Amino acid sequence: MSAQLPAETFYDQVGGPETFHRLVHEFYLGVADDPELRALYPEADLGPAEVRLRMFLEQYFGGPTTYSQQRGHPRLRMRHVPYAVTTAQRDRWLTHMLHAVDTLDLDELHDSMMRDYFTRAAYSLVNAPDE
Repeated sequence: MSAQLPAETFYDQVGGPETFHRLVHEFYLGVADDPELRALYPEADLGPAEVRLRMFLEQYFGGPTTYSQQRGHPRLRMRHVPYAVTTAQRDRWLTHMLHAVDTLDLDELHDSMMRDYFTRAAYSLVNAPDE
């Protein structure tokens, strides 16, 4: 009897680590040039935030579980509670993330699934009124 290969994950289907490196790097290029959104990132160097987001997204989409191994359960909402996330900041975040998705040239199904996740996640993190 032959061993069955594990099912290919979304992560594998869209290109694995190279795709997620490109996605997250492009996203943070936008964040770096957006003073209002940049204010949400307390670190002077966005590099560590880029690594954390990439590990999180890789794990979420079926890749390595490095995020949980290094940082524990993702607890997405809880990790963002210390930051006042307004609808305006959500929209800025989504603008940069969806632009980053545009650069990947994914097929329609994967593109749609990724956009849906980012939209739902961004909306769920709003925790403060707009000024």
